Amino acid sequence: MNINFQMTIYFYKVWQPYGCFSNFSSHPIQIQGTYWSTVEHYYQAQKFVGSKDAAIIPVIHAAATPEEAAALGRCSSRTVRLDWDLVKTQVMREAVLKKFLTHNDIREVLLATGDETIVENSPTDYFWGCGQDKTGHNHLGKILMNVREEIRHLRLYTVITRDCRQD
Repeated sequence: MNINFQMTIYFYKVWQPYGCFSNFSSHPIQIQGTYWSTVEHYYQAQKFVGSKDAAIIPVIHAAATPEEAAALGRCSSRTVRLDWDLVKTQVMREAVLKKFLTHNDIREVLLATGDETIVENSPTDYFWGCGQDKTGHNHLGKILMNVREEIRHLRLYTVITRDCRQD
């Protein structure tokens, strides 16, 4: 008898298990020639590209912590870019992919999750996380699972092309 046990991996705070999956984890990324301290810094700054409040971008970039970057980006008195609701998931995906392609140690943690479901266990976020009652959309968890699959395909492609090279 073959029994497969599916486990759900929950993450939220950087100091908890799988904390490296958090956008607040200290794993810098470089996108379009700009170095960002965390995915959170990048994501929050992208809200204002081309908006009347674009002047906040360098302030977010220079924020001392991801918590500070998040607070700056979430300030309701600022106007986000007009297309934000259309592009925010793609902006997040690009940053998360870059993070896991850049840092070997956490890439291995992500790949080691196999085919497990990954859930951001945020009690307050029903878009990126699962929310307190676990009915949220879990878009960050879905992005992580998608990135995990893309990295697997990239690795497979690398192995195949390396093995097929002619000298």
